[in-house]
Amino acid sequence: MKPLEVAFEPVDNQRLANLCGVLDENLRQIETAFEVVIARRSERFMLSGEPRQTQLAAAALEKFYVQAKHTLSVEDVQLGLIEARAQPAMAGDTPHLKTRRPDLHGRTPRQVGYLKQIQAHDITFAIGPAGTGKTYLAVACAVDALERDSVKRIVLVRPAVEAGERLGFLPGDLAQKVDPYLRPLYDALYDLMGYDKVAKQLERSAIEVAPLAFMRGRTLSQAFVILDEAQNTTPEQMKMFLTRIGFGSKAVVTGDVTQTDLPRGHKSGLVEASAVLKRVRGIAFTHFQSSDVVRHPLVQRIVNAYERHSKAQAGPDA
Repeated sequence: MKPLEVAFEPVDNQRLANLCGVLDENLRQIETAFEVVIARRSERFMLSGEPRQTQLAAAALEKFYVQAKHTLSVEDVQLGLIEARAQPAMAGDTPHLKTRRPDLHGRTPRQVGYLKQIQAHDITFAIGPAGTGKTYLAVACAVDALERDSVKRIVLVRPAVEAGERLGFLPGDLAQKVDPYLRPLYDALYDLMGYDKVAKQLERSAIEVAPLAFMRGRTLSQAFVILDEAQNTTPEQMKMFLTRIGFGSKAVVTGDVTQTDLPRGHKSGLVEASAVLKRVRGIAFTHFQSSDVVRHPLVQRIVNAYERHSKAQAGPDA
């Protein structure tokens, strides 16, 4: 197959250096993402591989060259590659969210659809592998709703199932014992709002981060509620959580059914809810796939490898 040539003229050495990265690390990422080989001589790039892949890689090179007025970070390149591999049909159609991250938007069609479902439904389920943005985008929607005064508070919930009821071996009081399980939610909040603002909202109780067990007996009105790691809930806990939703509230339930930490023989509340509620009006489901992974490019390949392994083990009748 004849290599595809891409040339950038007139020559701008600084922009070419930004495009290629230190020791051509940006080019190596493009090669890995599209399974092509890139040979460079000054402003000319020769791309070898499958025709469709070389065309996608060439389009990515041209896009990054436009952005290369400034240094391209590893994150810039990896996120750009994710968008380049995604279908472009929904580009520019993503909802705008009011957070401290002006560049935040859906990177794949499913992510864009997920954001729209959250805005259009009172209860939304997001099911899929790690790295697909299930929790982060849900927290972003919650922050957006709080900033626009659509809700009065944010409630972020996770089951602390890994240690079961035996949290006594951890130091500190009960809040400190469950804090490690809630840390990913805090991290998302800090990134989207800033540490000082989150601290103030926590003091005002406008933001609450709590283990699922603390939800029993409550009614949550005018709130944006997120249940994270929902694959680790029992059916009873899932029903309890969903029935906490009061007037003027939204709820988002996220989880990965392939990473359940429940004791053997216990059914996941997320699995049961997806079967029981799939035809209930007002409830939306988004099923993410490995192509929606927004992390290091290898994460997508790892997810695909595990999926192939599971299917092979299950046999042809699975």
